[in-house]
Amino acid sequence: MSGNELIANEESYGQLKISDDVIAIIAGLAAVEVNGVFSMSGGLTGDIAEVLGIRNLSKGIRVETKGDKVYINIYIIAEFGARIPEVAWNIQETVKKTVERMTGMKVAEANIHVQSVNIPRE
Repeated sequence: MSGNELIANEESYGQLKISDDVIAIIAGLAAVEVNGVFSMSGGLTGDIAEVLGIRNLSKGIRVETKGDKVYINIYIIAEFGARIPEVAWNIQETVKKTVERMTGMKVAEANIHVQSVNIPRE
Protein backbone atom coordinates (compact mmCIF):
# COMPACT_ATOMS: atom_id res chain seq x y z
CA MET A 1 0.00 0.00 0.00
CA SER A 2 1.55 3.32 -1.01
CA GLY A 3 0.57 6.97 -0.88
CA ASN A 4 -2.92 7.61 0.38
CA GLU A 5 -4.52 4.26 -0.41
CA LEU A 6 -6.75 2.47 2.06
CA ILE A 7 -7.97 -1.09 1.97
CA ALA A 8 -11.61 -1.12 3.02
CA ASN A 9 -11.67 -4.63 4.53
CA GLU A 10 -10.11 -8.08 4.19
CA GLU A 11 -12.53 -9.03 1.41
CA SER A 12 -11.62 -5.95 -0.61
CA TYR A 13 -12.56 -5.67 -4.25
CA GLY A 14 -10.04 -2.92 -4.87
CA GLN A 15 -8.41 0.08 -3.32
CA LEU A 16 -9.65 3.43 -2.17
CA LYS A 17 -7.49 6.41 -3.08
CA ILE A 18 -8.19 9.78 -1.49
CA SER A 19 -6.51 12.72 -3.15
CA ASP A 20 -4.49 15.17 -1.04
CA ASP A 21 -6.70 17.89 -2.55
CA VAL A 22 -9.80 16.22 -1.09
CA ILE A 23 -8.15 16.01 2.33
CA ALA A 24 -7.19 19.70 2.03
CA ILE A 25 -10.79 20.69 1.29
CA ILE A 26 -12.08 18.69 4.26
CA ALA A 27 -9.46 20.26 6.55
CA GLY A 28 -10.14 23.78 5.24
CA LEU A 29 -13.88 23.53 5.72
CA ALA A 30 -13.37 22.20 9.26
CA ALA A 31 -10.84 24.94 10.14
CA VAL A 32 -13.01 27.90 9.10
CA GLU A 33 -15.80 26.66 11.40
CA VAL A 34 -13.64 27.29 14.48
CA ASN A 35 -14.38 30.48 16.42
CA GLY A 36 -11.52 32.95 16.19
CA VAL A 37 -10.60 32.12 12.58
CA PHE A 38 -11.23 35.12 10.33
CA SER A 39 -10.15 33.36 7.14
CA MET A 40 -7.59 31.08 5.60
CA SER A 41 -4.35 32.58 4.32
CA GLY A 42 -3.65 31.34 0.82
CA GLY A 43 -0.75 33.54 -0.19
CA LEU A 44 -0.54 35.50 -3.41
CA THR A 45 -1.89 32.83 -5.77
CA GLY A 46 -4.87 32.15 -3.49
CA ASP A 47 -5.67 35.85 -3.29
CA ILE A 48 -5.46 36.24 -7.08
CA ALA A 49 -7.84 33.31 -7.53
CA GLU A 50 -10.37 34.93 -5.18
CA VAL A 51 -10.17 38.26 -7.04
CA LEU A 52 -10.97 36.36 -10.23
CA GLY A 53 -14.01 34.85 -8.51
CA ILE A 54 -12.59 31.36 -8.13
CA ARG A 55 -13.45 29.88 -4.74
CA ASN A 56 -10.57 27.76 -3.52
CA LEU A 57 -11.84 25.44 -0.78
CA SER A 58 -8.33 24.22 0.01
CA LYS A 59 -6.92 27.75 0.40
CA GLY A 60 -4.37 27.90 3.22
CA ILE A 61 -4.01 24.13 3.54
CA ARG A 62 -1.00 22.02 2.61
CA VAL A 63 -1.38 18.24 2.86
CA GLU A 64 1.22 15.52 2.61
CA THR A 65 0.45 11.83 2.98
CA LYS A 66 3.00 9.21 3.93
CA GLY A 67 1.54 5.73 3.97
CA ASP A 68 -1.68 5.91 5.96
CA LYS A 69 -0.64 9.06 7.86
CA VAL A 70 -1.58 12.62 6.97
CA TYR A 71 0.50 15.72 7.72
CA ILE A 72 -1.45 18.98 7.47
CA ASN A 73 -0.21 22.57 7.58
CA ILE A 74 -2.95 25.15 8.09
CA TYR A 75 -2.36 28.87 7.42
CA ILE A 76 -4.91 31.20 9.00
CA ILE A 77 -5.77 34.81 9.67
CA ALA A 78 -7.04 35.11 13.26
CA GLU A 79 -9.77 37.40 14.55
CA PHE A 80 -8.50 40.34 16.58
CA GLY A 81 -8.97 39.62 20.30
CA ALA A 82 -9.08 35.86 19.91
CA ARG A 83 -6.85 33.79 22.20
CA ILE A 84 -4.52 32.43 19.54
CA PRO A 85 -3.27 29.34 21.44
CA GLU A 86 -6.88 28.34 22.15
CA VAL A 87 -7.90 28.92 18.52
CA ALA A 88 -4.93 26.85 17.30
CA TRP A 89 -5.79 23.99 19.67
CA ASN A 90 -9.43 24.02 18.56
CA ILE A 91 -8.40 23.97 14.88
CA GLN A 92 -6.08 21.02 15.49
CA GLU A 93 -8.77 19.04 17.30
CA THR A 94 -11.54 19.88 14.82
CA VAL A 95 -9.44 19.17 11.73
CA LYS A 96 -8.02 15.95 13.18
CA LYS A 97 -11.43 14.56 14.12
CA THR A 98 -13.06 15.59 10.84
CA VAL A 99 -10.33 14.28 8.54
CA GLU A 100 -9.99 10.99 10.45
CA ARG A 101 -13.76 10.45 10.53
CA MET A 102 -14.27 11.21 6.84
CA THR A 103 -11.20 9.47 5.39
CA GLY A 104 -10.24 6.77 7.87
CA MET A 105 -6.66 8.01 7.70
CA LYS A 106 -4.60 8.96 10.78
CA VAL A 107 -3.66 12.65 11.15
CA ALA A 108 -0.08 12.56 12.41
CA GLU A 109 0.33 16.35 12.52
CA ALA A 110 -1.91 19.38 12.16
CA ASN A 111 0.38 22.40 12.30
CA ILE A 112 -1.20 25.84 12.62
CA HIS A 113 0.53 28.89 11.12
CA VAL A 114 -1.00 32.25 12.11
CA GLN A 115 -0.13 34.54 9.21
CA SER A 116 -1.98 37.66 10.34
CA VAL A 117 -4.65 39.12 12.58
CA ASN A 118 -7.75 40.76 11.17
CA ILE A 119 -8.18 44.20 12.70
CA PRO A 120 -11.73 45.46 12.20
CA ARG A 121 -12.17 48.90 10.68
CA GLU A 122 -14.01 51.46 12.77
